Amino acid sequence: MVAVLAALGGLAAPAAADEPRGWRPDVAAARAYAAGRQGEVAFAVRTRHRRWSYRPDAAYRSASVVKAMLLVAYLRRADVRGRALRTGERALLDPMIRRSANRAADAVMRQVGTGRLAALGRRAGMRHFAPYPVYWGGSTITAADQARFFLRIDRFVPRRHRAYAMQLLRTVIPGQRWGIAAAVPHGWRVAFKGGWGRGQTRQVDHQAALLTRDRERVAVAILTADNPSDGYGFATIQGVAARLLHGLERRVVGEVHRGRARIRAAISGTLASWPTISIASSSSTSTAPW
Repeated sequence: MVAVLAALGGLAAPAAADEPRGWRPDVAAARAYAAGRQGEVAFAVRTRHRRWSYRPDAAYRSASVVKAMLLVAYLRRADVRGRALRTGERALLDPMIRRSANRAADAVMRQVGTGRLAALGRRAGMRHFAPYPVYWGGSTITAADQARFFLRIDRFVPRRHRAYAMQLLRTVIPGQRWGIAAAVPHGWRVAFKGGWGRGQTRQVDHQAALLTRDRERVAVAILTADNPSDGYGFATIQGVAARLLHGLERRVVGEVHRGRARIRAAISGTLASWPTISIASSSSTSTAPW
């Protein structure tokens, strides 16, 4: 439709769009699936101009999801943003994101502090985020805030460190690529962070992610609590994500030729059924809780 309108106006359609054209998440299917699972589920999906959600402002302890914010807050420090990272800094940031190492996060948190973490939340437009002064994993997050943050996570990172930060978020170790990462549609890249384990008050399993294809981008955050086990929570997140992201395999390409529009729809992947969900036990998917 965009290409047709462009042709009628005598203008060529843009080579790529920020919005996945003709797509919207299947919120009804995701909610129906979540209703049949044990525990609580909240989720939010955002594109540049649109948003969808279920219980978007339900607040949970962050667990390791907040490590993505720790990464960005550290790279935004005035004494870091304009210079090359030192070997010792990479030795902390890399395992904190790719392996979800808690000791590395402890060290980064000592250098970032709750003040910088809170400032990043305000900069990202978060409405409910609150860093926990005793332990980073106890910070308060919501699905809406995390989807809002991940939609532009790369743009919050100083340009000098942007590629490095996104590389870390895109190369999380295989044992932690559950949930959203296991439901990514063909042709899309994912940068994400998960969190799991028993927090200050309850069992939580969360993930937040940015999916990109060319200039298109979709952010998803799925938060769960009170699961019978981490493995069960991981499966819940994957089931919700598969339904929300259904249809993103489609690519509609607009072309303008001699003033007339021709639309070609190329469909890749199988859209007839949901992906099979197979989750290993929590002991085999992570090195440590949170």
